[in-house]
Amino acid sequence: MRANKGQLVSQHLENISRTALEKYQNILKEYVKGRHGVYALYRKGHLYYVGLASNLRNRLKTHLKDRHAQTWDGFSVYLTINDSHLHELETLILKIASPKGNKQSGNFINAQNLRPIFKRAVTKAQQKELVGLGLIKTNELETRQVIEQKGRKAVLAPYVKKRFEIRLRYKGKTYKATVRKDGTILCGGKVYYSPSMAAAAIKQRASNGWTNWKYERAPGDWLLLDNLRTKK
Repeated sequence: MRANKGQLVSQHLENISRTALEKYQNILKEYVKGRHGVYALYRKGHLYYVGLASNLRNRLKTHLKDRHAQTWDGFSVYLTINDSHLHELETLILKIASPKGNKQSGNFINAQNLRPIFKRAVTKAQQKELVGLGLIKTNELETRQVIEQKGRKAVLAPYVKKRFEIRLRYKGKTYKATVRKDGTILCGGKVYYSPSMAAAAIKQRASNGWTNWKYERAPGDWLLLDNLRTKK
């Protein structure tokens, strides 16, 4: 028997005809009235619209008359145990499926966009390949990297008034670094321009530094760096 630890969906009703909703609302409400979850509307078997609701029965009933009324002929509902991750679940579906009926794709809360980090990593890999192929010299590559570093703005700069220490706990070990007046981070003898870059150097993988590093607000009171952004 599979464990239900971390279970999100408790019940589901899939690929039901619109006609069933119109004719048997009293039966359907016994299952979905007052329940929250995610629902999907279909047209000729193709996903048309995705939404979330704290009262699925009322929301589906509304779609029989609103701007979507004549655009769907089937639906599915997924009843969730709680609503703690509903927004992210809806956003994930919208970004992957891009239903025609949804005007917005939504945004993830506190999620780090890895695109710029991935782009920098690819650029570095390509530069090393050029060195290996003899197309650029090692000292030329080092000069480029210095220029790139100088042109980069420290992410923490708007939040720094004086130097302070930050800490990161990883695999049972505490790592320390110093945030300097210009917002750069001195960690392990190297300078980083964002907490995520410093965290990635320690973990050897992409990491959200805002939710990994901690600073001391008061003696013994360590908070995540992300708290600095909420105070601003």
